[in-house]
Amino acid sequence: MSKKYVLAVPNFSEGKNKELIDKVVNAVDSVDTVKIVGVEPEENFNRTVLTFICEPQFCKKAMIEMAGAVYEDVNMEVHKGDHPRIGALDTAPVFPLQNMTMEETKVLAEEIGKGLFETYNVPVYFSGANARTEYKKSNTNIRKGQYEGLKAILEDENHPDYEIRKPDLSIDGKLDSKMGAVTVTADEEGLVAYNVYVESEDEAIAKEIAKLVKSPDHGFTSIKSVGFKDEGHAGTAVSMNVFDCTNTPLAMLRDYVDKEAQKRGTKVIGTGLVGPVKLQYLVDSASKYGYKFDGNYGGLIDCLEANMGLEGFKVSSIIESHLG
Repeated sequence: MSKKYVLAVPNFSEGKNKELIDKVVNAVDSVDTVKIVGVEPEENFNRTVLTFICEPQFCKKAMIEMAGAVYEDVNMEVHKGDHPRIGALDTAPVFPLQNMTMEETKVLAEEIGKGLFETYNVPVYFSGANARTEYKKSNTNIRKGQYEGLKAILEDENHPDYEIRKPDLSIDGKLDSKMGAVTVTADEEGLVAYNVYVESEDEAIAKEIAKLVKSPDHGFTSIKSVGFKDEGHAGTAVSMNVFDCTNTPLAMLRDYVDKEAQKRGTKVIGTGLVGPVKLQYLVDSASKYGYKFDGNYGGLIDCLEANMGLEGFKVSSIIESHLG
């Protein structure tokens, strides 16, 4: 447990072409100490989220290799997708995982951003802990208008938003027509994609609960949520992006949705996690039910299945299970 590890969760703007996705994943996987934890292509969004861990001294190389594979084939001039994006390699966030301080992770993000710019001349935005301005702390602000809107602003130096929107590293202050730009950041917490399934088939109920969940009036921190009908699952889903599971445990969210569902004559019938998740987030939720984690991943998952209705979750989706 003395080794240092960093968690990286970059996403790139291709979610349909399996051959290209495999090529990008293989480029990252070829770097020393890298362990791929999750690959999540999303066709409608036309993007893929890649999760990997590695020793920090190899993370910059992994990101540069990944970018090279992406830039060969993804062209932002023709890219279409439902998810907001400004670049072929759209975001490159890194997080401390084991024996890493936040300050060390912040320095690593700086090195990654500078390495991507020096290697490919791709415009770079620094966000989160690495942001140069208050405005750029938010990736939502950086992505406002997406590739097309941001590109138009940066091609007009007289535009009132030009200075606040221009990249932190670039050749000419503009987006690259093919590559777009990339956002690089270090942060303490990453988002967790969490679905809570309600028995009712009435989509309006899920949407109503989702609106309540994301309201700051209820004390939850950093939640984005939507309600929708998941065609692959019974009932309807309250789908949440949780940006601070430390202060907002998943079990708390499940119970809140269930309480609101019961007020509307229905109930929670299951929950699901999309992609890999940190061990501590699971342990925090299990402790709510009196479970004390003793290193047994299977027992932890059994507890969450029994008490939270967690569906289809595997040990391999626990990020720390991949540590050497």
